[in-house]
Amino acid sequence: MRKKIVSVSFVISMLLLFSLFYTGCSSEAEAASPSAGSTSAEGSSATGSRDDNTSSAKNASGSSQADSASSAGSASTSSASGKSGGRTTINEITAPSAPGTVVYGDETASIDASNTADGYICVSYAGDSDNPKAQVVGPDENTYTYNLEKNDTSVFPLTAGNGTYTVSILEHIDGNSYAVILSQDIEVTLEDEFRPFLSSNHYVQYTQGDEVTKLGISISEESTDDLDYVTNIYHYVTENITYDTEKAENLGTIYCPDLEETLSTKKGICFDYASLMTALLRSQGIPTKLVFGYSGTAYHAWISVYLDEIGWVDNVIQFDGKNWELMDPTLAANNREEFVSKYIGDGSNYTVKYCY
Repeated sequence: MRKKIVSVSFVISMLLLFSLFYTGCSSEAEAASPSAGSTSAEGSSATGSRDDNTSSAKNASGSSQADSASSAGSASTSSASGKSGGRTTINEITAPSAPGTVVYGDETASIDASNTADGYICVSYAGDSDNPKAQVVGPDENTYTYNLEKNDTSVFPLTAGNGTYTVSILEHIDGNSYAVILSQDIEVTLEDEFRPFLSSNHYVQYTQGDEVTKLGISISEESTDDLDYVTNIYHYVTENITYDTEKAENLGTIYCPDLEETLSTKKGICFDYASLMTALLRSQGIPTKLVFGYSGTAYHAWISVYLDEIGWVDNVIQFDGKNWELMDPTLAANNREEFVSKYIGDGSNYTVKYCY
């Protein structure tokens, strides 16, 4: 397969930005992968033509989150035991998998598109590049760039809805130059719009029986309904996790949250806060978006939640019985309530760039 050489300008770490209103803000280094992709990279790797000769029916290689609990089917539930008439607790998550029924590529690089209806793809790389990348361009034409782990399988969400996605795998050549070794157009029709926001993926990693899912079950069993569960999760994260300034100051350009570590150390940066809350909500069947963008001038992460009673609540913190406020767990954990409310306002201080 002929390689296309492209120049990819990836975001490098910048100084951690703090301001009078904000102590929980991250640098772009916290999300170097999602914010990658220069104009030239988007134009080259995102528009590769379909290569039908690369299609095969093989299993995705590597041991990954996709394979770790692939046997889980529909989520099993039970009535919450903590309170009479409590919410229905999910005791078995639906884990992503790479069954190999629709695969493009070869032993070096492959894309498993077997579960696009469920809102994700699985990408594997087993070549010699020290810094391989994957790019996903959806029907919204937004380019998502990810770091790949060699000899492993990564799960990437399809968050732009139905339509054509172009998925590319790139090998590092030199400096900012990368070669596109596989590029595939994939037609996606989601089973429903919530699927991409209900499972584990590259930046929101949890598995059956880990500390994250066990915590979600425990809090769910003490919650009366979904509204109560969201509120309880919000308070748990903001009251138990402290901002890790040292980690933020020494962060490299490649970072992916380790939620088990966050729960163990009780520390994290904004990426960790948002990813943990997203995992706790998704594992209990509540669609949740992990959002990257700008809070003022600082690169930041927060979440949005879907609730049956309301619909998508973009930008929420908590429900006071009448109103919702922006759910920015990092900001809430590190500032006085009145200061948070004043800054959040109508959400105009937040600009969305990526959604996972």
